[in-house]
Amino acid sequence: MNGVHDMGGMDGFGPVLPEQNEPVFHADWERRVFAIMNHSFGFAGFNIDEFRHAIERIPPARYLASSYYERWLGALETLMVERGVVTREELIAKQSPGVDTESLARAVKTNPPAPSKDRARAKSPRARFVKGDSVRARNLNPSGHTRLPRYVRGKRGVIVRDWGVFVFPDTNAHHAGTRPQHCYSVSFDARELWGKSAERGRLNIDLWEDYLEADRTNSPKQKTKSPTKIARIGRKSK
Repeated sequence: MNGVHDMGGMDGFGPVLPEQNEPVFHADWERRVFAIMNHSFGFAGFNIDEFRHAIERIPPARYLASSYYERWLGALETLMVERGVVTREELIAKQSPGVDTESLARAVKTNPPAPSKDRARAKSPRARFVKGDSVRARNLNPSGHTRLPRYVRGKRGVIVRDWGVFVFPDTNAHHAGTRPQHCYSVSFDARELWGKSAERGRLNIDLWEDYLEADRTNSPKQKTKSPTKIARIGRKSK
């Protein structure tokens, strides 16, 4: 989905200030959220892509104002409510300062991908692309979860590595099948992404096969004879 979370390639958010000697957790509650979230995959039955989609559905203003683990907590509460583990009313009744009802994602209308059945495969799916292939990221705007950033859509790149076969996040997040497929490291010229005024450089990003199509822009053109030349040849042959 297109949301405030997809801020890659955007500016206007101020400088990035890395924290010196940053600890893994800044507070004990963050440590507990980390443990609860990992344990919840088993007993609540949701997957990592579903969890990411729950983060994306946090209301934009709240998303921007939240820390990393506050978003985790909001997504965790959302999925617990949606899976019937707890109710929204039960969370609110706790009157705990740790429960921010504004972080609970609201129902968002989406058109999830058509479900597909997972079939046992004797062999891994064949790769459509190989290292060195020119590709173009498809200009998709799915209303559900996707790992295709906006800033690469419609842009041309080159395959630099095939990471192998992985579950497709766009369908897995909606329980519409795992649709395993190859995931590639694709290299983009910075000026292809951000225009001629951008600094020179390249950016590598991992993209699933369904996000890509062959780019024929630089493929050798078939040599054709001009109409004039064809006409001359024709006259000579008479």
